[in-house]
Amino acid sequence: MDAYSPAYPAGRHYHGAGRSPLSLVLSVAAALMVLLAAVTSAVVRSEGVTGTVNAPFAGTGPVGAMAAVGAGAEVGAMAAVGAGAEVGSVARIISRVSGFRVGVAVADTAGGPVRTFGDTAAYTAASTAKLITAAAYLRLVEAGEARHDETLGNYTAAFQLKSMINSSNNDSWLLLMGRIGYRRLIQYAASIGIAYDPLDNRLTPGEVAHVLTKLYAGQLLNPNDTAQLLGYMQETNNEELIPAASGPGITVYHKYGQLGGALHDAALLEHGGTTYALVIFTEGADSTDEAERTEMIHDLTRAVVGTLFPAG
Repeated sequence: MDAYSPAYPAGRHYHGAGRSPLSLVLSVAAALMVLLAAVTSAVVRSEGVTGTVNAPFAGTGPVGAMAAVGAGAEVGAMAAVGAGAEVGSVARIISRVSGFRVGVAVADTAGGPVRTFGDTAAYTAASTAKLITAAAYLRLVEAGEARHDETLGNYTAAFQLKSMINSSNNDSWLLLMGRIGYRRLIQYAASIGIAYDPLDNRLTPGEVAHVLTKLYAGQLLNPNDTAQLLGYMQETNNEELIPAASGPGITVYHKYGQLGGALHDAALLEHGGTTYALVIFTEGADSTDEAERTEMIHDLTRAVVGTLFPAG
């Protein structure tokens, strides 16, 4: 099958059977840049997105009723969630962790700080970082510096953009990053408040939640491009994580990430006129415990959804 055929088989981070010459050149160049970066410099990361809170929620409403697990705090230290609800649900789920890291971030797209739980340091971002690449490319289009109909690889940029988000195609990601330019991608991330190096590809759950809230609020792209990107984040080639546990009546826009020991999902949950970002990152030595981590992602999703949308 051609590497950029529209008829991709279902799969995670699908690579086509063949690679175009441009894709191979970019792959080699990216690998050399990673090696050089690892030898010559250390990645400088901010302490977190401005407004990120790793402390008990102080607001009102469902989000204000939750509590975050502070750095070094006991996992079970949470306050009650909602009226009459037992509050340690998220903490108890995280406390089951054995052999891998778990970090959770929740944010109201209407405003307010990103709330974080568990291990909130940087993780290998895997394909969740494709959201930054997508937004950066669409900004170039809006600025007249790129076009949807320009050719990237064997297909148009529009095709590669959809393939990167909806089917998590890594070849499409590589082509789009090459078109944007690594330096400009770093600069774009910084302009939206994220310290991101595509060669290192590490993000915190809070940073990804920050990207999601800005996207949904229309602070990254114009309304048409915002709607287009959100559309690509529905009915993806992997609906097994947050979407599988979000429950009926909730619209989910998401980007999952799976690479080696990383298994993540980053979603926008829309219901009853309100929308929240929910990001769940897990990282271990390998993927042998994928079933256990998938179950944990489901349990965390149900716990958060039950708090944010109790009527639903």
